[in-house]
Amino acid sequence: MPQKKHKPEEIVAKLRQVDVLLSQGRSVGEAVRTIGLTRFTYYG
Repeated sequence: MPQKKHKPEEIVAKLRQVDVLLSQGRSVGEAVRTIGLTRFTYYG
């Protein structure tokens, strides 16, 4: 299955969403799963 190429605006929006979830006390794992990534992809 081909990888989806995200637009820069989509990437920024997803990272902001993770920041909001982290500020609400969620773990990194929970936050990145919410946006459809794995922890390893987030740190990669």
